Amino acid sequence: MLPSFYHQILEKYLTPAQLLTLQMLVWLLQSQKQVRIERLAATLPLPILQSSRRRHIQRFLQIKALSILVLWFPIVKEVISRQFTAGSQLVIALDRTQWKEYNVLMVSAIVQKRAFPIFWTLLDKQGASNLAEQQQVLRPVIRLLKRYKLALVGDREFHSIELAQWLHRQRLSFVLRQKCSTTFREKRQFFQPLDSIPVQPGIHLFYPKISFTQKKGFSRFNLVASWKRKYRGKQEDEPWYLLTNLPDLKSAIGVYSKRYGIEAMFKDCKTGGYNLEGCQASPDKLIALMIVIALAMTSAWLKGKKTQLQGQEKYVCRLSEPDRNRKRHSKFWIGLYGENWLIAFDYCQEWVDSMLSLVRNKKSFYQKGLRAIKLIGQAL
Repeated sequence: MLPSFYHQILEKYLTPAQLLTLQMLVWLLQSQKQVRIERLAATLPLPILQSSRRRHIQRFLQIKALSILVLWFPIVKEVISRQFTAGSQLVIALDRTQWKEYNVLMVSAIVQKRAFPIFWTLLDKQGASNLAEQQQVLRPVIRLLKRYKLALVGDREFHSIELAQWLHRQRLSFVLRQKCSTTFREKRQFFQPLDSIPVQPGIHLFYPKISFTQKKGFSRFNLVASWKRKYRGKQEDEPWYLLTNLPDLKSAIGVYSKRYGIEAMFKDCKTGGYNLEGCQASPDKLIALMIVIALAMTSAWLKGKKTQLQGQEKYVCRLSEPDRNRKRHSKFWIGLYGENWLIAFDYCQEWVDSMLSLVRNKKSFYQKGLRAIKLIGQAL
């Protein structure tokens, strides 16, 4: 279910009937983990024909209020304000992903190793984005989050010195990974490719105020060459070459390392969560469906975070496993499957009550579990 403060915001822009439809769609996403309109229509709990349910969903996805700027931006602003204080650093990521024929350019906020979508657009072409398209998705985000010190991270697709210069003029910090063939020059030195830097695993180098590429007319920025040492049996294939206006090595590496939160988010949208790659909607309906997914995703994460704070996540997932140091499940996973556990309990409650009457020696354990169900149900 959606958090209560989502309702307070959404009811300003949606009619009561539209808000109920949205709640049902979010609930279906959480339970079915499927974003295809045909599948959603098959299980939409309205007592009308299946074809009518499908049209009901299609009409809802076409309403004007279901837009990123109108509906999603107020939610994003409130969610982030509950996680960050004004004036603190907020890392945002610029990335692009391909969902079948859809080429999506997206800006996300990274919160506790998890990325949340803020603004996105569908590119009407295949392949990489250009500077104008990147500026198009970044400008509304910069305006929305002007209360925070934004630091933008981007992978090698966003390596251009033009983007770095534009971000610097917007007074944004940035860390942009570079291609190893890109050239740089220290003061009074010759230009050389980045892969000529003598860096090995476990080595981190910082070059202040270097000239980047042989194009003229650009400011000098800092360069980091960093190659992580082998950790938990894993070794990075190659070093990071990072262009940044951050003042030191530690802050640049710390900010860029958060970029991997967006990979977790894309996994949540795809096979790890809502199977968005199976969607066959038109571009306009896809944008609207992504808003519904964003609502479902953030609400699941908030619910999972609250469940952890209550100490009840052990009822949803395994806390530890032999020979595994890292946590198996994220806050998003805990929130998503915690909701499914409650749904299953409600549906099977008569069977559960019968089981309780038959296995009396386990009564104390069942009572603790019933308390956990109550707490998780009240998590938001």
